[in-house]
Amino acid sequence: MTGDKGIVIIGGGLAAARTAEQLRRADYTGPLIIVSDEVHLPYDRPPLSKEMLRKQVDDVALKPREWYDEKDITLRLGSAATSLDAHQQTVTLDDGTVLGYDQLVIATGLVPRRIPAFPDLEGIRVLRSFDESMALREHASAARHAVVIGAGFIGCEVAASLRGLGVDVLLVEPQPTPLASVLGEQIGELVARLHRDEGVDVRTGLGVAEVRGQRHVDTVVLTDGTEAPADLVVVGIGSRPATEWLDGSGIKVDNGVICDEAGRTSAPNVWALGDVASWRDRMGHQARVEHWSNVADQARVVVPAMLGRDAPAGVVVPYFWSDQYDIKIQCLGEPHATDIVHLVEDDGRKFLAYYERDGVLVGVVGGGMSGKVMKVRSKIAAGTPISEMLE
Repeated sequence: MTGDKGIVIIGGGLAAARTAEQLRRADYTGPLIIVSDEVHLPYDRPPLSKEMLRKQVDDVALKPREWYDEKDITLRLGSAATSLDAHQQTVTLDDGTVLGYDQLVIATGLVPRRIPAFPDLEGIRVLRSFDESMALREHASAARHAVVIGAGFIGCEVAASLRGLGVDVLLVEPQPTPLASVLGEQIGELVARLHRDEGVDVRTGLGVAEVRGQRHVDTVVLTDGTEAPADLVVVGIGSRPATEWLDGSGIKVDNGVICDEAGRTSAPNVWALGDVASWRDRMGHQARVEHWSNVADQARVVVPAMLGRDAPAGVVVPYFWSDQYDIKIQCLGEPHATDIVHLVEDDGRKFLAYYERDGVLVGVVGGGMSGKVMKVRSKIAAGTPISEMLE
């Protein structure tokens, strides 16, 4: 339960905003503070690689400032948390402020991976924050040739957005196909086909050996010796949990903040959710899920637990999507790259595939097949034999 110091949420994204919203919906009336290292209101990140980059939207705030005022939520923006004393129940901020808490929520998300060997040249960008998206958009407006390093979801979305702006795009991926480690090579090849059909030069099984330029990048050298012109380079090689500030706190961290099935960490009265959190799943395994919809599911569990109430029950089927060109790629369930893939529909652009593990349907992935994907949710939750799906 909470006391006079209230609840402090560290983070400025969806997880922070959803937790605060759920707390007020649950009639928690005590002090509630959101601490974020960014100066912007808590905002939505999926548009950063899509609508923001294509200049279709400029405001990605999840709630207007008036909402926080109405809900009596204090915002400490532009204030990074630098350390946590779980014993004293205090958080220290980068300006020296020490905040006490009765309950603490860690929702710090991810930090994009960079390539330290790259020189400090203009035109080399990463993408995770609002400011990075705006800087990338500015570079893209004048770019003619872009190299996107990494064909994960962010890399693929950025490549699609840049093509939409008329930029020539070279997409480089060391794996055999885009998204190979997530969805497997068979579906990855369909994603590669989509990008090639849109004019993207997709190079797989290759990395980047060197970037060149004077003050601004102008050339990228691939590991096969190919030299490609580039006035814009986007590094999309994944992210890591933002946990450095927890060093010395006693909070257990292993590829994210280790939590039980309700978001409790190894320290009393400290919780974690979202991309930074590794929750125990129903099979007893630790899993860190980087999906937008996962945050709302976790917030509906964390908040009742934090307030000493019963959490909602039921099987949650993970869901995520990625918008690339006119195709929405959707995934339900927990497909692995090593699963057996059954491609049940493919018209040369749109597709639908079932994922089988141990004879059971564990996931579905569709491109441009929204209705058919969503119909499979109950089948996945029920552990339906794959034979029934293929009849």
